Amino acid sequence: MNLGIGGDRTEHVLWRLQNGNLEGGINPKLAIVMIGQNNGPHNTAEEIAEGVTDIVHLLRQKLPNTKILLLGIFFRGEKTNDEQIKLAKTNDIISKLADNQHIFYLNINKIFLNPDGSIPKDLMPDFEHPSTKGFQLWAQTIEPTVAESLGDTPIKP
Repeated sequence: MNLGIGGDRTEHVLWRLQNGNLEGGINPKLAIVMIGQNNGPHNTAEEIAEGVTDIVHLLRQKLPNTKILLLGIFFRGEKTNDEQIKLAKTNDIISKLADNQHIFYLNINKIFLNPDGSIPKDLMPDFEHPSTKGFQLWAQTIEPTVAESLGDTPIKP
């Protein structure tokens, strides 16, 4: 189930999780969370991290048997910029939520960056949203962590 909506910020996800998205007896084995990029222009790193933290804590409260894979927030913009620096700081803060039992953290930003820190157009044509190739690379990169968190054998690409 994909609960993401284009343009979402942490406060939107939190509201939906508090108002219906977690109802109906769902009990997923794993929730993958990557949120906060759209907060970049509006909030400080600490405020974004607070929103992500609230989401993770609510998921743990409402879905105690669900493991959470928290992904580092993807950067945007062709070249290194102030917002990327802010999101890197946010990622440092939220990485501390991982307990490696129920909450796992993985930052895969490096797969979307050239050696000079720029984002390749073939992976993110608008320097924000992954292309088909970018989504494939994303899936292949997180698969070992997903499998490990679920006690499964990773699927080969």
